[in-house]
This record gives sequence, C-alpha cells and structure tokens, in this order.
Amino acid sequence: MSQFHSIPSKLPAGKTSIFSVMSKMANDYNAINLSQGFPNFKTDDHLKDLAYQAMKAGHNQYPPMNGVAGLREQLAAKIESLYGAQYKVESEITITTGATESLFCAISAFVHPGDEVIIFKPAYDSYEPAVKINGGKPVLVQLKGKEFKVDWQEVAEKITSKTRMIIINTPHNPTGTVLEKEDMQQLERLLKDADIILLSDEVYEHIIFDGIEHQSVLRYPKLSERAIACFSFGKTFHNTGWKMGYCVAPETLMKEIWKIHELTTFCTNHPIQHAFAAYLKNPDNYLSLGNFYQQKRDKFLGLVEDTNFKAIPSGGTYYQLLDFSEVTDERDVAFAERLTRDYKLASIPVSVFNIDEKDNKQLRFCFAKTDETLEKAAEFLHRVSRG
Repeated sequence: MSQFHSIPSKLPAGKTSIFSVMSKMANDYNAINLSQGFPNFKTDDHLKDLAYQAMKAGHNQYPPMNGVAGLREQLAAKIESLYGAQYKVESEITITTGATESLFCAISAFVHPGDEVIIFKPAYDSYEPAVKINGGKPVLVQLKGKEFKVDWQEVAEKITSKTRMIIINTPHNPTGTVLEKEDMQQLERLLKDADIILLSDEVYEHIIFDGIEHQSVLRYPKLSERAIACFSFGKTFHNTGWKMGYCVAPETLMKEIWKIHELTTFCTNHPIQHAFAAYLKNPDNYLSLGNFYQQKRDKFLGLVEDTNFKAIPSGGTYYQLLDFSEVTDERDVAFAERLTRDYKLASIPVSVFNIDEKDNKQLRFCFAKTDETLEKAAEFLHRVSRG
C-alpha cells in the first residue's frame, strides 16, 4: 500500500466530469455523441494552412508570455469594434491555453482562503472546483424556472463582506440562455461601490441568435473596470482541440493574472497564435457564426418538433435543452444513460449542474454537428417518443 494513502484531497467530493462520463458511454455503445460540446465538422482549411505556414516560418519556440503581439493587436481592434472598449495591447490582453485556463488563472489570482464567490447554477463545472482549490467558498444561486432567469434580489442577499467575486456566463452553458441589457444594468447597480471582482465567461460571444446583441461586460464601463472577460478561439473557429483562448482585464487585474498564468503554462501554442492573428483580419470569419449556428439550431428544432420532447429555443451557444417530462418519469441521469445505451444517442443531464441536483426533466444536446448527424439523432428521438 502506498505511504501516501492518507494525504487529504483538495477536492474530496471531486468526481469524473459528466462530459467524460457521457462521452465514454457514447464510445462504449457506439452512440451518436451530442453530449460533449465540440463540432464534428472540419476547421477551415485556410486557417489550418495559416498554422502550417507559421510552423514553416519558424514560429516554433516560446512566444511572449502574454501572447504574440500581432494577435493581441487584432483582438484589441476586434473588441473596440464590437463593444466600444479600448484595451492596452501590451498589458490588458493575454492569450491562454483555452478559456478554462483563463478562468482558472483569474480565480486563482484573486480568491483567498475564506473568500466567497457567487456562482449561478446550473454552471459550467470548472468554476466551483477552482474556487475550492484556492480555499474559497462557492455561494450558489439557482437560476429560476425552465427559462433560467436571474433573481437579482437573491443575489443581493447573498453578497456579504466576504464576497470576493461573482462569476457570470453569457451566452450560458448548459442552458443556452443569454443575459439581457437589463440584467447587466442590475449588475451595475448591485456592484456599485463594492470591492467585488466580476469574472465573465463569454466563450460563446459570437454564437447568439434571433437578432439578439451579445451583452458583454466590455460594453459597460462601470462593470469592465472591475471585470475579467474570458473568450475562446476553439468555440468560435471549430477547433476545440487546439485549446486556445484569451482574457482581457484592466492592467491592475491582469498583472495578478500573469503571475498565475506564468506558473501554470507560461505561454500558449506559438504557430497557432500567428494563424489566428492572420485569420482575424477578416471579420466575416466570426461575424457570420451566429447565422451559421442559428440554421443548425432551427434545423434540429424542426426535426424534433413532432416528438414528445419540448423545447424553448436556445438563445445562444450551440446547445439546445429538450424537456422530456412527457416522455418518461425517470430522473434525467437515468434517462440520459438509457438513451445512450438503448437508443444510441448521448446527451447531458442538466440536474448535475443544479443545486441539490434539482431535476427539471431536461437534457442538453449539442447541435454543432453535420446535418446528417442531426437527422440521425432526430430519428432516435422519434423512436423514444413512440415508446
């Protein structure tokens, strides 16, 4: 027996991510995988060529710790164009190994033992463990109803002298809901004069539908002065396996994030940064994304319209929740497992992200798939509806 068996765990309740669990089931049962959030179509050949060209040009050693200057310049221009905010290229933009590293570095930089961090549930499953690893206490606020609205009065009641940070996510994973202008104004009023950092997960910023405008914290000076915003190249450009993201923040905050980033990864893939720097020069490469995915969403909703599954159309992200309360009384985890095992279709049960695993009879499906894959998935859902 190992002499280290008695060492206490920093995450004693930690367990395998539901994404890993359901993806493994999909592989084990040869099921269509609409569980984990990745596209099954190709990255643009032009972008891949740009990455190869950067490798051939010799960009294969360590880049600057905060990222290639040309990429940061393109991001600064993009942010100003979209959100009217100006960020310093040298000191307020950092390229990271995926948005999850941005989030982890931001939490680690500012959360001290005993600090409280307000997290809205359901929530992406990296937030709470990162807070706990740093000795912080997650303070959970459940989004309300099946449309997942924020009760700002409840948020106000949860703020204490120990509140160090609030984490928001819009467009929201796993529900596909989006924060509105009124939400951001409520947040402004709530944080006025408070010594609280705002961490904003905006990895689906360009995947938003029905003419809705993405309400980035960067649009709101009273929020952005205290905010760290995290973004993803992988979600935007169909290459999640490249693990590329970035964060922006005022210089005083970014200096602290650098201290963690430097010790965590130091830097991020060099040739890929040059590829993105060139690719971002054409705004159509990201501005067309909302329409592209709205067509996917609408196709998927149309395919399942005459099943017993019910849907409130996703407002953003590439996820759609389906309500199965008219299909079965099973808990969502059990039904997701049976759907994978017996009907060869993998999804994500939403209860695992809720406070006390509240079960609203909803499964999350990723529609970032080819039309052929979505059509096959819908065939399986029709079979379930028939019994």
